[in-house]
Amino acid sequence: MAASPLPNPFLPPFSPTSSTQSPNFYFPPSTSVVGSRWATPFVSCSAASVRVGEGVNPDDYHSTIRALNSKGRVPRKSLGQHYMLNSSINEQLAAAANVKEGDVVLEIGPGTGSLTNVLINSGATVLAVEKDSYMAGLVDERFANTNRLKVLNEDFVKCNVSSHMMSLLKSIELSEARSQPAKVVSNIPFNISTDIIKQLLPMGDIFSEVVLLLQEEAALRLVETSLRTSEYRPINVFVNFYSDPELKFKVPRTNFFPQPNVDAAVVSFKLKRAADYPAVSSTKSFFSMVNSAFNGKRKMLRKSLQHICTSLEIEKALEDSSLLPTSRPEELSLDDFVKLHNLIVKH
Repeated sequence: MAASPLPNPFLPPFSPTSSTQSPNFYFPPSTSVVGSRWATPFVSCSAASVRVGEGVNPDDYHSTIRALNSKGRVPRKSLGQHYMLNSSINEQLAAAANVKEGDVVLEIGPGTGSLTNVLINSGATVLAVEKDSYMAGLVDERFANTNRLKVLNEDFVKCNVSSHMMSLLKSIELSEARSQPAKVVSNIPFNISTDIIKQLLPMGDIFSEVVLLLQEEAALRLVETSLRTSEYRPINVFVNFYSDPELKFKVPRTNFFPQPNVDAAVVSFKLKRAADYPAVSSTKSFFSMVNSAFNGKRKMLRKSLQHICTSLEIEKALEDSSLLPTSRPEELSLDDFVKLHNLIVKH
């Protein structure tokens, strides 16, 4: 018989009989965001009151410490590892994507499997991509008795997720009568959120919806940033080109271990199919133009886009698009950029 793993000296000790209470948790509101304000105040509750169905939360603070100790692991800052301790939030993540029986869900960074557990219990088949080989093994072991989980020990930003998902979907379609698109539901590492979003949103042919738990500031920038503000960037144009984003609810930092320095928020991206994308002759040239425009953010477009055509041609295109010839990139909406691109980019 293999020896039991020794407790990790860098983690707080866990005692099954300990009467020590875990940190307080916060439940997200049941209502969505109204404008830029959160519609409902958060209600504090003790860890002892957090439940999954009829049983005690299997992913609370002590259970998470025990799981990490079993692999001799500590959360790695380089991987952006912050483990969710509140199963109620995982349930609301799944509910935000309306995960139901028969769904196929991609999860990025399953960690100890707390969200994975909720997704599987909702009736979904899950493809979990985990970069940390120890955590990939832990999740695989935790759900060894189900055939509704496939764990890939890969770096998500480098793996061919499209190929993996198509393979999984085809295998399921052969055994079950299903044709609906897959979904993404994930508590992702904050430090690679932009890379993940850029990889996922153009995949409307595979996924119908992407629900991500993000750093709150990043979530607000993606969804609520207005024109003529310093926060308006190429990523806003990208997000709206490929999806319809919606801010769902806020998740205070006290729900994670280790506790990050910022709060989080959940965003839902309803993905568009290719037929619904704005009409541009080339997405590559379109986003190249948008990026060039913002590279000289304080410059007028007639200056920053001179490598595409002359200033006079740019001014005329702006006027033909009902825009001022002195326009700057932060003043243009997605539709404005589409019109400008189709007028000045020659093919």
